[in-house]
Amino acid sequence: MVKTLLARRLAATMVSGAVLAWATLANAQTVTLHVSPKGDDKNPGTVERPVRTLTRAQALVRASNAKADVTVEVAAGAYRLDKPLVFTAADGGQAGKRVTWRGQTGARPLISGGFDVANFTVFDAERRIYVADIPKGLDTRQVWVNDTLAERPWMEIRASDVTFNATGFEITNPKLAFLKDLKHPSRLEVEATGFFTDRVSPVQAIDGTRVTMRQPAWDNNTWGYDTVSKPIFPDDSRLFLVNALELVGKANDWHAKPYQWFVDPAAGKLYLRIAEDDDIKALRVTVPALPALVSIGGTSKAPVRNLSFEGLRFSYSSWMGPSEATGYANQQSGAFLKDTSPLRPADAWSSCGWGCPEFESMRQKWHQIPAAVQVAAAQDVTFTGNQFSQLGQIGLGIGNDANANLSGQGLSTKGIRVSRNHFSVLSGSAIMAGGVRQDAHHPSAPELVNADLEIADNVIATVSQDYKDNAAILTTYIDDARILHNEISDAPYDGVAVGWGWGYNDAGGNPNYDENQKGYRYNTKYTTPTVLRKTLVEGNRIHGVKTWYMDGGAIYNLSANPDSVIRANHIFDIGGKIAIYLDEGSKHFKVTGNVVDTQGKWLNINTAGKMFRRKISTDNLATGNWHNSLRTGGRWLSEIGNVAENNILVPNRDWPAEAQAVIDNAGPRAEVSK
Repeated sequence: MVKTLLARRLAATMVSGAVLAWATLANAQTVTLHVSPKGDDKNPGTVERPVRTLTRAQALVRASNAKADVTVEVAAGAYRLDKPLVFTAADGGQAGKRVTWRGQTGARPLISGGFDVANFTVFDAERRIYVADIPKGLDTRQVWVNDTLAERPWMEIRASDVTFNATGFEITNPKLAFLKDLKHPSRLEVEATGFFTDRVSPVQAIDGTRVTMRQPAWDNNTWGYDTVSKPIFPDDSRLFLVNALELVGKANDWHAKPYQWFVDPAAGKLYLRIAEDDDIKALRVTVPALPALVSIGGTSKAPVRNLSFEGLRFSYSSWMGPSEATGYANQQSGAFLKDTSPLRPADAWSSCGWGCPEFESMRQKWHQIPAAVQVAAAQDVTFTGNQFSQLGQIGLGIGNDANANLSGQGLSTKGIRVSRNHFSVLSGSAIMAGGVRQDAHHPSAPELVNADLEIADNVIATVSQDYKDNAAILTTYIDDARILHNEISDAPYDGVAVGWGWGYNDAGGNPNYDENQKGYRYNTKYTTPTVLRKTLVEGNRIHGVKTWYMDGGAIYNLSANPDSVIRANHIFDIGGKIAIYLDEGSKHFKVTGNVVDTQGKWLNINTAGKMFRRKISTDNLATGNWHNSLRTGGRWLSEIGNVAENNILVPNRDWPAEAQAVIDNAGPRAEVSK
């Protein structure tokens, strides 16, 4: 009894001391709160007695951020989340104060949505497949082995191997007869890449040679543009069967690489094929368990303000959207059709592979891929010196539509700064900023506008590994976006893509969209311009991009973009692909001082074919650029307002001093000491 009373008094004294210590901190002009994996959430958060979890630190921040600047110093180690970390307006700096979450110097602590899997046993020795237990019901689209993205098993087939129909397809190639015997047929997916799309449709069932696809994924993937059943250029299109245990490590001419995997959620099993002579116990196998890591979102009227993240690592998430019945009916660069349409013709799978009026009714209803770290309804938020890696989706989403945010809020960002971060080993884009729906381009309230965005001095490499259609950096409808001095490499699609809408949302509309696609039968022809303007793409080093698609460009724009400039970028190592591409509806651009090395078109503009005199793309000037290719595309004619003049051909790549200076200065700048 005496011992119990003493223990209670001691505990009361400790709690009182913690409260007193925190009260003392809260009254300071600047508060530093410490977090450590070795801490205790009963502690006050001092350097001697840190708290253990980020959520506890977050609660303590709210006690002080109205009276002082608060820094949360996060010690080295891993902080595994059991649910996404949510920041609302209460978590930012209040009354002009600032909250900074900062990794301890040199530490780069890990904010993780995943866990490591151990205790593998042999499943199939001949194919070097091992199996381990994972929580039952857990599904994922990504697994990393020693932080390298492992492959879901796949095989490539030809369109001639099957016959498409309204519900799926019939297998016509006898070599595919084994599909009827798959143990988990409903886990199989069909992936199709076209001229610019990457589409995923899950299988419902297989009965003999008949493959029935899940709906509405199949309907949505077989109408629109560049579809599964009607790709625009069949020779540039590819078709894959993905995700069956039977496809792992096949010994014939099918794809048989190590580090392929398959998960059975119902049984709670993970299967992994390893390399010859590997030791399974020496491999670190990481499985994600969360759909996102961080959600930052207030409201358009009360945004999150004055919040910074420095020196942290965000890793291990998996967006499961393509595994749902809606699949991934990709339209372009992370935008996809999820909703169904009562207007869809029954034969759309065969008649609407390159657009139809009924499909146009869905244009303002496209969804966006949600990012691992999401920012919406926020002002003056910065990300500096962080690492975004091993993420099963887009790394950082800024001001995307509400459907891409766990907060339920969209758009409404201002003064966001993204500088000196490292983005790598991502399934989607590094950064996707802006929305694609009506409030993004013609907002119903001024506070919805995305404005004043800077993306500078970041290193971006090995992105869009699963969602190949994603541009490394995408900004859509942004008022004043500055994309400066980034290094971008190893990406299947565009390096930097800006703008959206193909001109159909611009003032006066797009005659091509109106007359040929009948788009305004269902959509508004706006009389006022969009919010897109004043985009600067400058000083970037872009190479090793466009590795999958012919369409798009290393730097790419869509729609009218007044007062915008593409300047002093160095583009190289893109094979025969397009370097700078002003696509349909592009207006008001100056392209100058760039050094372009390509075997393809160094400059391209989509002037809508025979409709070029309608000035769908106009008022664009390309001057003072250095290029080694003679090839350009589209109509560069002064009569329609597109002028390419005083550009310098350097076929032998013996760049003059001025061009060499651009090359030397491109990419991340040396950090200047404060």
